[in-house]
Amino acid sequence: MPKLSERSARMPESPIRKLVPLAEQAVKKGIKVHRLNIGQPDIHTSPEAMQAIRNIKAPVIEYTHSAGLESLRKKLVEYYKRFDIDVTPDDMIITTGGSEAISITLLACLNPGDEIIVPEPFYANYFSFATTSDVNVTPITSVIDNNYALPSIEAFESKITNRTKAIIICNPNNPTGYLYSREELEQIRHLVKKHDLYLLADEVYRELVFDGEYFPAMHLKGIEDNLILIDSMSKRYSATGLRTGALVTKNKDLINTALKFGQARLAPPYVGQIAGEAAIDTSTQYLNEVHAEYKKRRDFIVDALNKMEGVVCPMPKGAFYCMAKLPVDDAEKFCQWILSDFSYNNQSVMLAPASGFYSTKNSGKQEVRLAFVLNVDELKESMECLKHALLQYPGRDLEATSSLIQKSSVNIGI
Repeated sequence: MPKLSERSARMPESPIRKLVPLAEQAVKKGIKVHRLNIGQPDIHTSPEAMQAIRNIKAPVIEYTHSAGLESLRKKLVEYYKRFDIDVTPDDMIITTGGSEAISITLLACLNPGDEIIVPEPFYANYFSFATTSDVNVTPITSVIDNNYALPSIEAFESKITNRTKAIIICNPNNPTGYLYSREELEQIRHLVKKHDLYLLADEVYRELVFDGEYFPAMHLKGIEDNLILIDSMSKRYSATGLRTGALVTKNKDLINTALKFGQARLAPPYVGQIAGEAAIDTSTQYLNEVHAEYKKRRDFIVDALNKMEGVVCPMPKGAFYCMAKLPVDDAEKFCQWILSDFSYNNQSVMLAPASGFYSTKNSGKQEVRLAFVLNVDELKESMECLKHALLQYPGRDLEATSSLIQKSSVNIGI
């Protein structure tokens, strides 16, 4: 039998999806599993997007232009104007989700063996995209004790080598929910300018900022040809299955090169583009209601987690994720155990072990990411379940949980 590629051996499992078989087995046993491991909202998709799908009358679902429908790109120009982002339809190509926008950018901008600096914990698939592109991830660690704030610029500077070609920033951040300030981004701008690096700005959660102010990376001056905006319609319109994203840049050489990769995959999904274009006209009422709902969920889950003895959970300022440090020996073992060997009131919880969001060995060993994508009633059930799981887990940190056992009847809003 022929051997598989060396690249395939380096390809990581998704920390978000790797526990799915255990969850499926739990469901077969009749256990209700609260899925907080993945950013799949239960909020209904934008009505405008759904109506556009229902109204498709085309006799053939056909290829579109490799850069995407011109009408969608024009519509996105109007959308970006809401944030004072000045671009044209020729400054973007439509991609198969934000994922393809990142992959094409890495393929177009970096050579095999080049390095990209990424603050960790980071969106786990960044590492997968880099592996696919034969690019090396250079992590720079943010810590929970500082609410996962951007590390010092000196720390960034120390990581730069002659193979460093890019920095990627996710703002608001997945998985931490941290919102980078204008001052932090200006410091990054200085580094990008000084070392002539690319800056990938993943801003798919810009509509979900709860505290502070979103500062678009495209407002940074003097690095127009270095900057690539990564976007997606999945989150703001609750339409993860559309697989419609965008790569946006003022760098014409990059656009032309990215288009060659776009031609190789032929075209982005037709139906996703039709729905995505309509979604841009989603009512302000819908967006406001979604924002308020996520804020309510965030406030509840963070409060509930911090009421559990030994649990630390910083308040995320954006996106719909939070990171929590648990009083356990190993969060990945705990996430497996809670699905395979535990249930409370015939329920369990699926979490994402945070070690998969780090590339530094042994980092995030006691941390998990939770996606508050379920309604508050389900979050209440899941937090009650988690509280009892922490009491019963064989590998719990006894010192950290000793007072939890004494206070197990404490009301955490459930």
